[in-house]
Amino acid sequence: MDILRFLTAGSVDDGKSTLIGRLLYDSKSILQDQLAAIQRQTKNRAAGEVDLALLTDGLRAEREQGITIDVAYKYFSTPQRKFIIADAPGHIQYTRNMVTGASNAELIIILIDARHGVVEQTRRHSLIASLLNIRHVVVAINKMDLVDYSEDVFNNIVIDYADVAKRLNLPAVTYIPMAALTGDNVVEASTQMPWYTGLPLLRFLESVPVDDHINLTDGRFPVQYVIRPQAEALHDYRGYAGKIVSGIYRVGDSVKVYPSGFTSRITRIERNGTDVETAFAPQSVILHIADDVDISRGDLIVPEKDVQPIVGKLIQASVCWMTQRPLQTRQTYWLQVNSRLVRVMIQSIEHRLNVHELAQETGVDSLQMNEVGLIQLKASSELPFDSFDALPAFGGGILIDETSHVTVGAVMLRAADSWT
Repeated sequence: MDILRFLTAGSVDDGKSTLIGRLLYDSKSILQDQLAAIQRQTKNRAAGEVDLALLTDGLRAEREQGITIDVAYKYFSTPQRKFIIADAPGHIQYTRNMVTGASNAELIIILIDARHGVVEQTRRHSLIASLLNIRHVVVAINKMDLVDYSEDVFNNIVIDYADVAKRLNLPAVTYIPMAALTGDNVVEASTQMPWYTGLPLLRFLESVPVDDHINLTDGRFPVQYVIRPQAEALHDYRGYAGKIVSGIYRVGDSVKVYPSGFTSRITRIERNGTDVETAFAPQSVILHIADDVDISRGDLIVPEKDVQPIVGKLIQASVCWMTQRPLQTRQTYWLQVNSRLVRVMIQSIEHRLNVHELAQETGVDSLQMNEVGLIQLKASSELPFDSFDALPAFGGGILIDETSHVTVGAVMLRAADSWT
């Protein structure tokens, strides 16, 4: 049975947590003790309603304020498929948490309040979905019960969002009218909207194609740890441990080590304490190579027959800035790409993306929190990486503050000519 990882996003009070609660409730994926707990805590019990948002709003501050702050993960399954849901916060202050939840999603549900239509956070979350190459986009036009289930309201929002999708080059978008609070078009088709002939949300999620997001063509093995026991019984043992993020590795393969450029050959592959002839992503293994070359944590081992990564000190990246201290030129940070950590300097800010108009603004000298832009970086040493568009598993990273050691930005690395 395959797994669909999806994210819910949207503005504050668009009904994301209620939608997930309704999915779990109507698909009978809530345990009795969970249901009893939210019945005790719900604010609407006197009115005979269960506050389904409490299933995902787990932090005390979330329940007090009625908003989502952290990303909440929920798991459920139907006879057709397993699901992993990430409920992302809608408040602009917590956009960075939304980026975290979107990093592994194959589908995004962008909720829109039927009363308000497309708003700033709708565009911002759509922009992030575009940057992260999320393959499937569902626009759930929620709270249709508050606009008398109007087909005209639905059609007008579809027209407005279609312009956003076109500007961002989003893939085919699916539009579903619903009322999460009452369950209309969430699990079962709504009788209130006979004009809608598409699938309800859960049926669509069960049927949408799940692409194999594991690249088995381009081998990438970032070394996480060098195993050198130096014990009498293992005097000559030298293994390179890590997780294969993409591709297939075989005993006898000729490989190239980055950034040094040394070449060698795989002599042995260990997995779970057993020698194997072949290993592939996303397995964790220990590689042994024929030559005693200098390989350390952060180095990359790539089969010579596969497409080779980009290697250089000058890097172009799209960045979502996540901290209150603005990003400015000449600042230095740590850039982490998988297990490799290098110091980088911000050379220039090429442009900032205007969320309102979805246009590029040039001539800017800083990026503020939650802003997205294109920057040029200069690394202190050679960095192997891939264009995020071609190989997301080895084309994304984070910027880390040198002093506080906290993440300040998420970056998607790209070849120099891929953005204009």
